[in-house]
Amino acid sequence: MARKPYLDADSHATVTGAVAEAELTTSGEIVTVLADRSDGYSDITLAWSALAAFLALTLCVTFPEWILDAYAGLLGGWNTDWSPQEIFSMAAGAAIFWFLIIWLVQLSDAVRFALIPGRVKTARVHERAVAHFKVGAERRTHGRTGIMIYLSMREHRAEIIADEPIAAKVSAEVWGEAMADMLVEIKQGKIAEGMAAGVRDVGIVLAEHFPRAEDDENELPDRLIEV
Repeated sequence: MARKPYLDADSHATVTGAVAEAELTTSGEIVTVLADRSDGYSDITLAWSALAAFLALTLCVTFPEWILDAYAGLLGGWNTDWSPQEIFSMAAGAAIFWFLIIWLVQLSDAVRFALIPGRVKTARVHERAVAHFKVGAERRTHGRTGIMIYLSMREHRAEIIADEPIAAKVSAEVWGEAMADMLVEIKQGKIAEGMAAGVRDVGIVLAEHFPRAEDDENELPDRLIEV
């Protein structure tokens, strides 16, 4: 089933209009990307499931009598003379059971993303933003003045990635201010308005360092890319 877009046509037009207006004063080219998520995090899902299986086995080793008594209780309390095969089967069953339970629980996006460490989210969002930038904006303008505003909704993370000439002149702290203005709106549920605010801030900075030339051409699309 296809995911419902975050923004309607009017909201897309709001962001597109902000990009077009910002580029009137700069030779910089602003690209905006709105992503549902930056990664599937299948490795993290497997890691939590494997940890649950490992803990189940650890409990079997640490509290064997308690575990065996619990199994005996499930069987009515009759079978208390366990064979090695039965003991190993119970331990394996416990490990498989908890592996599957934790894996199934993480099929819920809310649970899965709650269990992903913040540093992992930040790293994956940055990696995906850089990947999008390399494909859609890096070195695709005459003066290498492309810049991307990337917003990843599930991780609640945003990135601003710029071509090398821009990065050499503008420090990361400056983009942090644009990011802050953007996130103020987004935290209130105003995604389009937030991205438009970020675009305007980025445009002001670009206009200072890369003013628009008379023969400047629009080399990258102004429209918001939603993936």
